[in-house]
Amino acid sequence: MSKKCELTGKIPMKGHNVSHANNKTKRRFLPNLKKVKFTSELMKRSLKLTVSNSGVRSVDKKGSFDEFLKAVKNKNLSPRLKKLKKGILIKSPFKKKPVAKSA
Repeated sequence: MSKKCELTGKIPMKGHNVSHANNKTKRRFLPNLKKVKFTSELMKRSLKLTVSNSGVRSVDKKGSFDEFLKAVKNKNLSPRLKKLKKGILIKSPFKKKPVAKSA
C-alpha cells in the first residue's frame, strides 16, 4: 500500500536525523494517514479512503465531501476519485452566472 493521501496527494519526504554530534542519517517523514469513510450525498454511496489529517480537515472546512471534490484540482486526486468527481459534476445542479448586459 502506498503512503499517499488520496485527497491532497501528500507523499513521504526525505530528510536527516541529526545527532548531537551533528551526524546525519537518512530518514523519511511520513504523512499522517488515516482510513476514513466519506459519504457522497449526490452519488448516494460511501467510500473508504486513505487520507491525511489535513485532507480530513479540508473536507470539514468545505462542509461536505461533494463540495470538496467540486472545488479541488484533479492533479492531486487519485484515479478513483477523479472518476467520482466526474460523476458528481454531472449530477450536481449547475449555478448560472449572472450575465451583465451591455447597452
